Amino acid sequence: MNKAWMGSYVSKKGYAWFCVGLALWCFGCSSGSTPPPQITVAVSPKRAAVTTGQTQTFVASVTGSSNTSVTWEVDGTAGGSASVGTISSGGVYTPPTAGGTHTVLARSAADPTITASASIAVTDLAGVFTYHNDISRTGANAQEFALNTTTVTTATFGKLYSCNVDAAVYAQPLWVANLTVSGAKHNVVYVATEHDTVYAFDADNSACTNLWGAPKSLLAAGETWVNSLGDTGCGDLQPDIGITGTPVIDPGTNTLYVVSKSKNPSTGPATYHHRLHALDLATGAEKANSPTEVSAQVNGNGGGSVAGKLTFDGLLNAQRPALLLSNDANGKHVIIAWASHCDFGQYHGWVMSYNPSNLAQEAVWNASPNGVLDGIWMGGNGPAADANGNIYFVTGNGTFDSATANYGDAIVKLAPPSGGTFAVSSYFSPLDQHNLELVDADLGSGGLILLPDLPGGAHPQLLTQAGKDGRIWVADRTALGGFSTTSNGVVQELDSAVPGGIWGSPAYWNGNLYFGAAQDGNPNGDPMRAFSFNTTTGVVAFATQSAKIFAFTGPTPSVSSNGTTTGTGIVWALDNQAWAQSCPSGGCQVVYAYDATDLANKLWDSTLAANSRDRSGGAVKFTVPTVANGKVYVGGQNSVTVYGLLPN
Repeated sequence: MNKAWMGSYVSKKGYAWFCVGLALWCFGCSSGSTPPPQITVAVSPKRAAVTTGQTQTFVASVTGSSNTSVTWEVDGTAGGSASVGTISSGGVYTPPTAGGTHTVLARSAADPTITASASIAVTDLAGVFTYHNDISRTGANAQEFALNTTTVTTATFGKLYSCNVDAAVYAQPLWVANLTVSGAKHNVVYVATEHDTVYAFDADNSACTNLWGAPKSLLAAGETWVNSLGDTGCGDLQPDIGITGTPVIDPGTNTLYVVSKSKNPSTGPATYHHRLHALDLATGAEKANSPTEVSAQVNGNGGGSVAGKLTFDGLLNAQRPALLLSNDANGKHVIIAWASHCDFGQYHGWVMSYNPSNLAQEAVWNASPNGVLDGIWMGGNGPAADANGNIYFVTGNGTFDSATANYGDAIVKLAPPSGGTFAVSSYFSPLDQHNLELVDADLGSGGLILLPDLPGGAHPQLLTQAGKDGRIWVADRTALGGFSTTSNGVVQELDSAVPGGIWGSPAYWNGNLYFGAAQDGNPNGDPMRAFSFNTTTGVVAFATQSAKIFAFTGPTPSVSSNGTTTGTGIVWALDNQAWAQSCPSGGCQVVYAYDATDLANKLWDSTLAANSRDRSGGAVKFTVPTVANGKVYVGGQNSVTVYGLLPN
């Protein structure tokens, strides 16, 4: 094309515009094709948690190509490996034998540069077999790999489902990993209710599958549970009383030990029964010699005695403390303790030991054989035990006189059961014990925990505890301090450290102590506080506190973490102030999660999500969350609510 020809069509002035138009015309005519679609890959679920005995199926979705196949990798290795877990061509992930976190990646076969990934946490935790995780009662699960300060957010964590049960759940749910039931492995959560019923739910199934086929009723023929007001006249457990103390599991024999309370209304007058049951974990069946009736008698002239004998009273006594499975040179023992319902009647605190193999009673101890009212409460916590089988607990206010074997308002250490009883090897009672008794300021409203052994020094073995008056006590486990009218013989006393008082137990993790205080009858409440524990010197000092104010009964904190790894420690706490109230459909129990290194940093709570997505059930006082395998199990008025990682 030359300029002469061009000039016959356009003027020189329009030459530039003609070129632009010609270029556009040529571009439009030269091709009718469109750019190829972009390939994308997505993986579901985005996040998951499994035990070492489970598998997890991941699904890859490919768009933008007729070739929808992918290849799989784990932590950068095609197909994975024994150390990080393997994954099949169909996306089935099989975990390694050790706990940890891993990344599963799907790579497009059509374009290997296009990938998508998901996270998976593997737990090697065998189970939560007892109240507050261990016999030291520390409340810590340090084998939690899925939940940390970055994954517990409203976008990634929330309510998964809720399972209905027949009555209130005061006992902490217990959890067992990789249990074989009917030929298949399951993670199982055991839930006990105040209607004397035990459930064995598949811990990962939103259908709330009961692996025993049906709930296990522990009621004998013709019996029913006890009514709180109608039978005891006390509203401390509402509205019914059946199983209150948290059961205990022996994983070595696959046995769950639980104490039921019931009544036979047709005996005129009604008779009341406490029974110790040994249930098979896989089937719920009663084992040999189970159940056994609880009965006891000791010498003494205390309240309610007859002819120098005190007899265990099935109506007056309340089996609130969690059960303990201790171990010493003579073997294992099921340890059970009692208090009362309110402060009604001439009651006493009892401690009993049973042989776990045949349920024969081995030993009986009474806290006030020549006095009265020395109950063992501890807000639902159970006796603790050390490696030698010594047993530790706290009593409420009542008669104190160690010369006559009455141990009111005392931290007590019992030697292992022997000769039908327990010997008191050490104790501590505050110098103002009498004043505590007069104003109902129980030392034993809160439970104790055994602290990690120190490397040396004058007091290498310590425990800590707090009660209604808000003092934190740190005592030497080898010599608790006794009683003096001039000074308190403990290692450390922190006055007004938790001024609201304690109706639960502390938790311990990685040099930190957590106390959930409250104020009885005071709606203003108290924050949850963290104290540092120097693992060299044993000194306890205030560190941080929550902005949240917890009203009565206050929380018993629990902790989850991946060992001591930074950013993995979480303190879990329940706000159960509405425990005696009828709750709306949205629920009235609130679950909180805090950064374990700073309680001022709240990570999540169950009221934050839109449309009440994460609301729990009705509140129950003294309940404790159970954290295992990326899930949090919370007992309520008639349900168990399960929280965990949101899959997508």
